[in-house]
Amino acid sequence: MDSREVAYFVAVAEERNFTRAAARLGIEQPPLSRAIQRLERRLGVRLLERTSRRVSLTPAGEVLLDEGRRALDSLTAAEQLTRRAGRARQRLTVVTKPGGDAGLLNPVLTRFAARPDAVDVEVLICGIGEERTLLRDGTADIALLRLPQEDLGGLATEELLTEREMVVLARAHRLAGSTSVGMADLAGEVLPRWSEAAAGSGPVIKDTGQVAELIALGRMVAVLPESVARHLGHDLVAVPADGRRTTLLAAWPEERRDLALAAFIRTAAETAATHSTG
Repeated sequence: MDSREVAYFVAVAEERNFTRAAARLGIEQPPLSRAIQRLERRLGVRLLERTSRRVSLTPAGEVLLDEGRRALDSLTAAEQLTRRAGRARQRLTVVTKPGGDAGLLNPVLTRFAARPDAVDVEVLICGIGEERTLLRDGTADIALLRLPQEDLGGLATEELLTEREMVVLARAHRLAGSTSVGMADLAGEVLPRWSEAAAGSGPVIKDTGQVAELIALGRMVAVLPESVARHLGHDLVAVPADGRRTTLLAAWPEERRDLALAAFIRTAAETAATHSTG
């Protein structure tokens, strides 16, 4: 298989439609169909089940979709890292979503900059759920993530700090005066979804500003890290979520062995050991 065949298959598998996949790839549909057929013949397995109304994946297709995504991510990362290696001065790129660093990133950057082996650090602020993609495609070197995560395959991690989770409510909410809230207390409440694939009926959230606005309007409640919940807005109430805690991780590609990245991770862990999220 070559990378173009894999990219063609991944597009069809994700779109579940040859017409949309061809438009996404910027090619005509007939050559796309022929490319998929050649791939199936070469592999000796059927990857897609096609009818006049829909396209679905066979078990073999499910495997190739998962592995193909990883392979394409690796190729993109290799290109990005090769370009970066040719720069005159090494640079690290750290990615986090808004409010996703528990207030830790600024002291880490200050402490790292004081090291004799420090390199330039670029901070990339991304949308919710984009951190792993930017890490795997080579755009970022280090990502700040929260546990639990569905997929940390191919990534090395360092636990930085753990904090309470809070239930964030409108001031008029029935639970706003509680000293703590259990998840059973939230039965029937609308909760946000952090990705399109997440279960539930709540709205898909793209940024923390959207969260604050919808909670203030009484349209939903949310369970958030304390460092985020305390800074959402004056019109909201944050109540401890009974027994729930969340952990902030630093994550990076597990194959990376360079000294600058290791120094940054070490600095982050040292800083987190004395950091308060209150």
